[in-house]
Amino acid sequence: MNIIQTNLPEVVIIEPRVFSDNRGHFYESFNAKKFADLTGIRSDFVQDNHSRSTKNVLRGMHYQIRQAQGKLVRVISGEVFDVVVDLRKSSPHFGQWTGITLSAANRLQLWIPPGFAHGFLVTSDEAEFLYKTTDYWAPEHERCLQWDDPAIGIQWPLLHPPVMSAKDQQGKLLVDAEVFE
Repeated sequence: MNIIQTNLPEVVIIEPRVFSDNRGHFYESFNAKKFADLTGIRSDFVQDNHSRSTKNVLRGMHYQIRQAQGKLVRVISGEVFDVVVDLRKSSPHFGQWTGITLSAANRLQLWIPPGFAHGFLVTSDEAEFLYKTTDYWAPEHERCLQWDDPAIGIQWPLLHPPVMSAKDQQGKLLVDAEVFE
């Protein structure tokens, strides 16, 4: 397992060690001890989620203001452009974003700590997205940041307007959003 830093220091890319031969491949997708040793993060994951989406679907930018969730995300089929925004007012990176392509082919994972908004755009015909969370989904605490807020300036790889849920279309601008201290 290899850790790759992003422009947001707490958000890291995890590259697994893959063993391949003529039969296919094998890799550990998660090992609590290695994860803690490499990242310094000791997280108890309490929920696993699995979504399937078609091309040009944009999910996000989600976060929970209470019961904030850390997320370990990966793609097992297809490809997405995954985005994280720092929503911690006390952070020197407040309002900044990072984005990475996650795919079944590159097998990369992304660690998103509590205090960050998260979303992704499906760039393949379809994608299956898995993520572990450090706290349970709490719809009463769920918030949504506007995906195209010009103050943040996320550079989505869009050729057409994205397909979004009604809830995600109602995301708030950063200036109006409830954020973390």
